[in-house]
Amino acid sequence: MRQPSAIPFTLFFLFAAAGVAAAWPMRADPLASGALLALFVVAGAILGAAIKIASQWERAVVLRLGRFRALNGPGLFWIIPVIDVIPYWIDVRVITSTFKAEKTLTKDTVPVDVDAALFWRVVEPQRAALDVEDYRSAIAWASQTALRDVIGKTVLADMLEGRERIGQELRRIIDERTEPWGVKVISVELKDVLIPEALENAMSMQAQAERERQARIILGDSERQVAKSFEDASRTYTANPTALHLRAMNMLYEGLKQNATFVIVPSTALDTMQLGGAAGLVRAPAAEQIPAASH
Repeated sequence: MRQPSAIPFTLFFLFAAAGVAAAWPMRADPLASGALLALFVVAGAILGAAIKIASQWERAVVLRLGRFRALNGPGLFWIIPVIDVIPYWIDVRVITSTFKAEKTLTKDTVPVDVDAALFWRVVEPQRAALDVEDYRSAIAWASQTALRDVIGKTVLADMLEGRERIGQELRRIIDERTEPWGVKVISVELKDVLIPEALENAMSMQAQAERERQARIILGDSERQVAKSFEDASRTYTANPTALHLRAMNMLYEGLKQNATFVIVPSTALDTMQLGGAAGLVRAPAAEQIPAASH
């Protein structure tokens, strides 16, 4: 809400005080002193009504006898009381307006609730005051209808993923509608897109299933790579028995150093790994004070 300036009231009281001071010496003649006091009061009221001050962000639309006369401000300016009137004080700063569309069907017939914010400013105060009855209400209705139109032409997936593109489209549409009113739309931002809870749960389950599918694919690919590595290793061990023997000893060492009491090795693998017979396998750890058995 616009705050009135204190200067007109100050001038009025100064003139009233000056009238009292001028009429006081003439108090013996009540008629003359009263007339002088009334003259000062009327002069102060006219001067207070004639002087106007517009803030840096304000523009005053002045009408003289019903016709547009001037667009004044910012700063100090004068009008003729009674003849001139100021029906509109236009704010030329950037203004933020919120608007929404509830239960609006998308192109794929999904009801959604969309909240958006509009950033705009008046660039031609004269047109905003004279060419439209209430430019703020007109902008609000134009924004809401444009939002409904865009939702009806967009599928849900594009709306959830392409908010920036939808905001740009809304800005273009609203700007075209408000340009004749002297209003410039700076940007439109979608704040929130709400979908039915049942559909939200279904989309969550779909996303979870997709993640599980990707995990299984990655796991299968990893197993394939491991199997390929084992295949390459088997070829190396086949051509190099010494390497196979060292690998077998390392496997036994890794198993025993983890505080293991028994190490179970298939008897069919003893000859392959060149570890000797079962008795030898038991005696070797016994000599190191580490019990072991093979089967």
